[in-house]
Amino acid sequence: MKVLCFYADHFSYTIGDKNHEAADEAALPGRFTACIVAYIHVEEEDEALDLRSREKKLSNHLKWVARKNNSQQIVLHSFAHLSDSKASIHFTRELFAATRARLQNGDYQVAETPFGYFLNLNMEAPGHSMARIWADL
Repeated sequence: MKVLCFYADHFSYTIGDKNHEAADEAALPGRFTACIVAYIHVEEEDEALDLRSREKKLSNHLKWVARKNNSQQIVLHSFAHLSDSKASIHFTRELFAATRARLQNGDYQVAETPFGYFLNLNMEAPGHSMARIWADL
């Protein structure tokens, strides 16, 4: 799993083209402030591992990034462009749901961008080292 996190003063998106038959039905635009935006690429190899172990690893990483940036808000964004290997959309959705639940249990505000669409993104990120963190989990 590859994860590219940004701390964003402002992050918003509108819905672009639908690119997958399993796309979310009622996709709406979103707008967030003072948040962590996590571009997450779940790989085929992740499916061979225990879902709980992958979710725990991802959740712990996102909490660490949020603490480093003094943020309680995390936006999960499925971003299948960080590796050639791709997990199934079913596994990715399960992983996102489990990660969301764990983060919310830890008092984080969690949002997800809609699956199955190209999004028109707008992000304003400050220029300090902890505002951009990449990990291979």
